[in-house]
Amino acid sequence: MYAASSSVSAPPRLRPQHAGGGPYLDPSHAAGAAFGGGRARPAPGLGGQPLSGRIDLSGPQGAQLRTAITAVQRICPEFNAVQVLRRSGHSVLLVGSTGRTTAVAKCLLDTSSAWTERFRQEIATYRAFVRHRPPVRVPRLIAADPDNCTLVIERMPGRPAAVQRHPSETPPRADVRAALGAICRVNLWRPPAGMFDMPLDYGKRIARYHELGLLTDRDMGDLQKLLYGLAHVQGQFCHGDAQLSNILLAPTGPVLVDWDQAGWYLPGYDLATLWMALGDAPVARRHISQVARQAGTVQRDAFLVNLMLILTRELRTCETAVQRAMQDPAPAAPGAADSGEEQRLLLRRLHDDCALARRAVRAAVGTR
Repeated sequence: MYAASSSVSAPPRLRPQHAGGGPYLDPSHAAGAAFGGGRARPAPGLGGQPLSGRIDLSGPQGAQLRTAITAVQRICPEFNAVQVLRRSGHSVLLVGSTGRTTAVAKCLLDTSSAWTERFRQEIATYRAFVRHRPPVRVPRLIAADPDNCTLVIERMPGRPAAVQRHPSETPPRADVRAALGAICRVNLWRPPAGMFDMPLDYGKRIARYHELGLLTDRDMGDLQKLLYGLAHVQGQFCHGDAQLSNILLAPTGPVLVDWDQAGWYLPGYDLATLWMALGDAPVARRHISQVARQAGTVQRDAFLVNLMLILTRELRTCETAVQRAMQDPAPAAPGAADSGEEQRLLLRRLHDDCALARRAVRAAVGTR
């Protein structure tokens, strides 16, 4: 068995190899798989919806909001908060104005080292975009404080390509094409060396998933073999979380938001992320697979390694969410039964997707 390697380097760029057939993911094999939309995720809040509403500053959550607003105004005194766009256990997103500009402020609530590191990475990415603009539209940085994990960016016009992480309805083909085009432009971008890090250690991630029982011995061996062949492959700059919910569609073109996982990955990481989310769009999946393999078998193998790891992570997250929902003694809210059924359907679809990816990985190993 080959030793796992996670060598992903920056420029110079690898000369692409021509495709010579070989296996790739064919959505027709999973056409009958059940699909669920999962819980609805609020839109990223950078779109052009009109400002309205009033911020409730009463109670414990109000105190938390006051602290967040104070942190924002410390780095951007002219920021006037108007409404809460999104609040989770990790962060709060506020929309407001800075003079004549509409802005979005993001404040971290979870001060754990993992989330602090991600937040600071997002700030570093927006600062890098000030000096070197990517080939897609991104929000302009207004102010940032990495020490207190506070970020203020301009509010971009547009609507999310999807509101949910896993859309319950197939997105329009035009929306998927626009999103895929923007992602491919990002992946072709070559920012200066040293500007971005490598967020993912592939060898460690494979070993960890194997220790947790998420990958079998054969899964780990197959992925290590593919990874060995990719040890000297040129890294690809990726958004890192290329969900449709992180892409705003505006008349002037797509806008990508939420850059906290951007960096160098094996080729095809963003494509694998988008493939994972489009469980009810076999035509789009087929097109993504074709894009991933058209540069040759090396890029195909990188796409499959990315896809196997992304699907495994998503399956683990979904299983955890279902288990927590089953253990939650709180009374069910209206529509909770439907949401639980959607989660179960999503879980079943992810199991089918993992089986499909596993077969593709084994076929790829057989062709090496």
